[in-house]
Amino acid sequence: MAVYRGCEFPEDLLFDVERDVWVRPEADGLVTLGMTDPAQARCGKMLFVRLKAPGRIIERGKSLGTIESAKWVGPFPAPLSGEIVNTNTHEFERDVLSANKDPYGRGWLVQLRPTRWTEESPDLLPAAKAAAAYRVKLDEIQLQCYRCAES
Repeated sequence: MAVYRGCEFPEDLLFDVERDVWVRPEADGLVTLGMTDPAQARCGKMLFVRLKAPGRIIERGKSLGTIESAKWVGPFPAPLSGEIVNTNTHEFERDVLSANKDPYGRGWLVQLRPTRWTEESPDLLPAAKAAAAYRVKLDEIQLQCYRCAES
């Protein structure tokens, strides 16, 4: 796993550095999406997560939902075009800090059925390249990743 300034970039994921989103291709052709470790650290403690309903078709760059944190309110952008198949709403209702505690596991946000995988996936970076791209961003804002402790 690539790590820089405490921020982790797991090898089994792809990254949209511009949008701060990770992508895990699944065996069934779906993709699971979530906030990157730098994104969750920069946002601070989550207060509220509202995701669009399954069945919605979303274009790359458009919002899959809204994240509200102690420091920020804004969209969770789609790194790929596709249909929302599933959301992790129940996990966030149970523990709103899931993305802060486990951004690459329990803190996933949305599962999509990509509609333009062939055209759009080449823009996603593997972990090592994503970590290299994040180095500049993290140094610029002097961000050190941290995780909320389990309670």
